Amino acid sequence: MAAVFKASTSSATQKLWLHPTRDQHLFTSLSERKCKKRSVLLRTRAISGKLDLDFRDPSWKQKYQEDWGRRFSLPHITDIYDLETRTTTFSLKKNRTPLDDGGVSSTDMRNGYVNKDDRALLKVIKYASPTSAGAECIDPDCSWVEHWVHRAGPRKEIYYEPEEVKAAIVTCGGLCPGLNDVIRQIVFTLETYGVKNVVGIPFGYRGFFEKGLKEMPLSRDVVENINLSGGSFLGVSRGGAKTSEIVDSIQARRIDMLFVIGGNGSHAGANAIHEECRKRKLKVSVVAVPKTIDNDILFMDKTFGFDTAVEEAQRAINSAYIEARSAYHGIGLVKLMGRSSGFIAMHASLSSGQIDVCLIPEVSFTLDGEHGVLQHLEHLLNAKGFCVICVAEGAGQDLLQKSNATDASGNVILSDFGVHMQQKIKKYFKDIGVPADLKYIDPTYMVRACRANASDAILCTVLGQNAVHGAFAGFSGITSGVCNTHYVYLPITEVITTPKRVNPNSRMWHRCLTSTGQPDFH
Repeated sequence: MAAVFKASTSSATQKLWLHPTRDQHLFTSLSERKCKKRSVLLRTRAISGKLDLDFRDPSWKQKYQEDWGRRFSLPHITDIYDLETRTTTFSLKKNRTPLDDGGVSSTDMRNGYVNKDDRALLKVIKYASPTSAGAECIDPDCSWVEHWVHRAGPRKEIYYEPEEVKAAIVTCGGLCPGLNDVIRQIVFTLETYGVKNVVGIPFGYRGFFEKGLKEMPLSRDVVENINLSGGSFLGVSRGGAKTSEIVDSIQARRIDMLFVIGGNGSHAGANAIHEECRKRKLKVSVVAVPKTIDNDILFMDKTFGFDTAVEEAQRAINSAYIEARSAYHGIGLVKLMGRSSGFIAMHASLSSGQIDVCLIPEVSFTLDGEHGVLQHLEHLLNAKGFCVICVAEGAGQDLLQKSNATDASGNVILSDFGVHMQQKIKKYFKDIGVPADLKYIDPTYMVRACRANASDAILCTVLGQNAVHGAFAGFSGITSGVCNTHYVYLPITEVITTPKRVNPNSRMWHRCLTSTGQPDFH
């Protein structure tokens, strides 16, 4: 939902685009202006999907929630097929008593199933004012509006005959800690339902069309120990063929369920596959599992691989700290992942407690001048003799020459800010005649390739299980994630609208600034 708040004055009209659930700086500047100038006449409207809301209408909240419910309803195979359900074959008991139809006895249910009408609340903080730190407001009064999404988990009724199902798993994009954990758990859960035919598609979407790449039969025995190592057991790649060609391959292989493990781009691809399958009226459930080290998928508390990345990043930061502290006028510079979102840099800086300056894409800064980063580094060397800097890869792109080049996934290839920062620091201290011993560390590929830590392994396990539960429940074009500590299903169309970004007005960023003690670099 994007809301447009208009503040009309005799001289100008200001617009701020707001979103109640995305990490953006909301409404603050307008509120501050209103406090300073009481004569401002405020008129408010909001655009939610195709719905135009007028906050002067007493029923605007009801209309908004109805629109939200429509947008976050989950696509289902019964949208195109008239299908009968059957009793689930998934049970929590090992010694379950099978029914004649292959289902599970009602006495064996143990209340382990999720009702189709269960919902989870996306946000739980009621902000009293738009000026509250991190406030996400829909209207100027910060009215409380509930945002409900579908709870994830196994259902009592399913839409597939497990013995007839052929399920495929594909891992797309770059490497990420936890990929093998998700693959493993999807296979385990499919077998628990009774699926006998599970295959892996090698090297991302490329495996659907590249000659010589054959699908890999998967079973519990095959994937039993793959979680003990990093990388992807199936291999990864970026980009792929046309959606129609991929669906041609899915149709030819007689695949009934496709599990896509990937980030924003891979989710967009999964949604395109889902739409093409619906267009052809194929009974195929396409379910995504969110994978991104950057933690930049909308609405999700976190994505798998993020906790491991932060933990591994601390090792690099600690090395930079030791190098800097041990040298005369030592400077440690660490570049971490984060194309458009600085979550890894922010959390690693917070957790290490050794960072003096943290630079992220969401917060602008200057390097030169009286209030620039470089002069602050000089101050730190004079004050304590050393300093440590952490930068996200997407930080400072406005200070560099832009490139129009893109990778195979269509992402703009970023200029290397870490190297640029390294060169600027060396030149600055050379020009002022102050010795500085700079050590630059880029642990990117070391972080991507490592095994998932305990926290991520648990998240991967639950996400993998829920992906299978979602497919058997008949959903398609959905992703499985954790929102507000609860596991939920979301329509892919809603999570791929824009990357999640650090809110510069959030308490977490304020905590990071408190930890580093850095000033505003403007």
